[in-house]
Amino acid sequence: MTDMTGKTVFITGASRGIGEAAAREFAALGANVALAARSSADIDRIAGEIGANAIAVPCDVADRASVTAAVAKTVDRFGGLDVLINNAGSIDPIGRLRDIDTDAWDKVIDVNVKGVFYGIQAALPHMAGGGSILTIGSGAATSALEGWSHYCTSKAAVHHLSACLDKEERDNGIRALILSPGTVATEMQRSIKKSGINPVAQMDWSDHIPPEWPAKTLVWMCSSAADDYRGSVVALRDDSIRRRVGLIA
Repeated sequence: MTDMTGKTVFITGASRGIGEAAAREFAALGANVALAARSSADIDRIAGEIGANAIAVPCDVADRASVTAAVAKTVDRFGGLDVLINNAGSIDPIGRLRDIDTDAWDKVIDVNVKGVFYGIQAALPHMAGGGSILTIGSGAATSALEGWSHYCTSKAAVHHLSACLDKEERDNGIRALILSPGTVATEMQRSIKKSGINPVAQMDWSDHIPPEWPAKTLVWMCSSAADDYRGSVVALRDDSIRRRVGLIA
């Protein structure tokens, strides 16, 4: 188990799902956690439940100034930044290319791609001594799916964005890794299920892993045990990864 005592972790999309589970997991291991999301009521509640080592920082990742301010508030509160988790993401509205609204398509790109970029730029100045920048990717980055043109495109983009970050900042102590979690039992999967548009939408709820699994994997990714994956992808569908993290025997 990785000791995160005294480390500060900034998590976007922390109001539910993987983000909430990650905040609770890191805090349980001694970390200071900043929960960032647009839904201030949810992150206020979760931070209150975690305790004094957690703060809620309302943040719209599609707004560069909002991200910069949220990171600065975190550093001011805890004195530094060790881990950035780019978790915030959107897939709605799901729809075919011929039908989907252009503005809605753009919004997904703003959140899923620009949001990650803004997070990286905001975090790097506070990681002069090194740190981990972990981004939630997807198998959709390499596998095209009907109705997900915006999501597949955005995840392919952030996979490459993280690889570029590794090329540029590895020598400065920055650990850039992607987590491809597979299908996770979150609200996003409910939207996917409702759409019925592709094979993922046909999956049974029991086929999805719990959000605690990606959360534990993100902690593992902060350790030297994951160094082989710097600049690349940790795929949680892989049983060998699940064993290394300790999720299965």
